[in-house]
Amino acid sequence: MIILFVVLGIVYTEPLLEGAENTRDWIGDTLGWFYVLSTTFFLVTAFILMLSRFGKIRLGPDDSRPEFGTVAWFAMLFTTGMGIGLVFWGVAEPITHLHNPRSAELLPAEPDKPPLAEAASEALAGSFFHWSFHPWAIYIALGMSLGYFAFRKGLPLRPASALYPLLGDRAFGWPGNLVDILAVFGTIFGLATSLGLGTLQINSGLSEVFGAPNNSWSQSIIIAIITVIALISVLSGIDKGIRRLSVLNLWLAFVLLGFIFLVGPKLWMVSTMITGTGEYFANLIPWSMSFPHPQADPQAAEFTTTWSVFYWGWWISWSPFVGIFLARISYGRTIREFVLGALFAPVVVSVLWFGVFGGSGLYYELFGNGGFYGEDVDEADAAYHLLDALPLPPIVAAITALFLILVVAVFFITSSDSGSLVVDTLTNGGDTRPLRLQRAFWALSEGVVTLILLVLGGEYALDALQAASVVTGLPFAVILVLMLFSLLKTLRHERTPGEPRPYRAEDHQPPIQPPQETKPRE
Repeated sequence: MIILFVVLGIVYTEPLLEGAENTRDWIGDTLGWFYVLSTTFFLVTAFILMLSRFGKIRLGPDDSRPEFGTVAWFAMLFTTGMGIGLVFWGVAEPITHLHNPRSAELLPAEPDKPPLAEAASEALAGSFFHWSFHPWAIYIALGMSLGYFAFRKGLPLRPASALYPLLGDRAFGWPGNLVDILAVFGTIFGLATSLGLGTLQINSGLSEVFGAPNNSWSQSIIIAIITVIALISVLSGIDKGIRRLSVLNLWLAFVLLGFIFLVGPKLWMVSTMITGTGEYFANLIPWSMSFPHPQADPQAAEFTTTWSVFYWGWWISWSPFVGIFLARISYGRTIREFVLGALFAPVVVSVLWFGVFGGSGLYYELFGNGGFYGEDVDEADAAYHLLDALPLPPIVAAITALFLILVVAVFFITSSDSGSLVVDTLTNGGDTRPLRLQRAFWALSEGVVTLILLVLGGEYALDALQAASVVTGLPFAVILVLMLFSLLKTLRHERTPGEPRPYRAEDHQPPIQPPQETKPRE
C-alpha cells in the first residue's frame, strides 16, 4: 500500500504537491493557533511532571533500572530525533532568517540592500526556537505516555496503548488500529523525506570534493550503499547496531563541531550565540503563545506560518517515530530522568550546533563574500559553502568536507535503523522482538521508497511528501493531546515510589521485563 501510494504520488506529482501545499497553507492560516497552543501545552506539561512528585515514577516497575547507559541513551535519542536535520539546516536556516527576519524593524530600508547585522542574533534565536524545547516536548508527550503504559502497565508498545484509559478495549479495536496506521504512514513518509534530503547533501558533498555528478544515478548508488549498511546494522539489534553507531556518530559530530569552532570566527560565534540564547529565552513565552494576524503584523504572521507552524506540524508528524523509539530505549528511567535527558540535553547541543555552524555562516554572509542565500543556492550546499568560506587550505577543506559527508552518512544509517525498528514494532502489534525477516523488509522498504521518490519524482516529490506529512500532523496533534490527558488521568492514582499502600493482588504479579533485542526471532 505504501509503495502504491508513493508511485501514485510520483505519477501525479504536481497535483499532489499543489493539493498538499494548499492544504498545509490553509491549516497554517486557519488552524495554526492549534499547533501553537498544543505544542506549548506539551512543553508546560513536561516541565510540570518533571518537577512534581510524579517525576519519581519509573517507566517500568519500581525496581526496574535503565537498560542503557546515559551516554548511549542520549546518543540514540539525539541521532534519531534530529541529528540529520541539524546538519542539513545548521547553516541554511539562520541565513534564511537573516534575510527574512521575524521582526519588521530588522528588514533593510530598501529591498535590494544587504541584511542588517542586528538581525543575526534574532536569526539564531529563531533557529533555537524551532529546534530546542518545543520539538522535544512533542516527542516527550508520546514517548513518556507510551513508555509509562507499555512498561509500567504492561500494554503493547504501540500508540493506541497510551489511549487505553480513554478508549478502553476500543484502543485495540479499529480506533486504535487507525492511530497505529497513521503512525506507520507518518514514520515511513517522514523518514523517506529526511533520508532524501540526506542523500542530496551527501551527493552535493561528493560533487564538491571529487567532482562526482550530482544526478539520479549518483543518488541511487548512495541510497543503495547506505541501505545495505543500515540493513546489516538493524539486523544486529539495538545494542550491537544502533547503540554503537549512535555513540560513534555523536563523537564524530562533536569533533566536527569543535574543528569548525577552532578555525571559524570564534569571537563572533561566542557573541552571537550568547546574545541569540538570551533573545531566545527572553522571547520563549511570547513566541510560544504567538499567532499574529496578517493585518496586524504581516511580517511576524508570515514568519510564524511559514516557519513555526510548519515546524510544529512537521515535528508532530515525526512524533510516532521518535516517540516510540524514545519509549523503547527508556525502560527503567524515571519520568524526571526522561524529561531532563530528552528535553534539556538536546537543547544544549542545538544551541552549540547552530551557534557554531549558523554563527559562522552569518558572519561570512554579513562580512565576507556572502553567497549563502539566493534563488540559485540550494540548502543542501550551505554547509559546503561554509567550508569554502573558512580560512582553510584546499586540502584541509576537502578532508573536512569528507568528514562532514561521513557524519551525514552515519546519521542517515542510524535514522534508517531506528525507523525500521519502530515500523517493525508497530506492524507487529507492539512486539519488541520482531522477526529478523521483517526487520530486513522494513529496512529495505525505506531505501526503496526514498529511491523511488528521489530518482523518479525528484525534489518536487520530496516537497509534496513533506507538505503531506505536515498535514498529517493535525490529526496527530489531537491524538497527542488525548495521550497526555490519558497519562495525567492515570497518574492521579499513582503512589509515589516508597509510599505504602493496601495489599492488591495485581501488585504481586511478575514484574515487566525490559524488551529483549539480543536474540530476535528467526
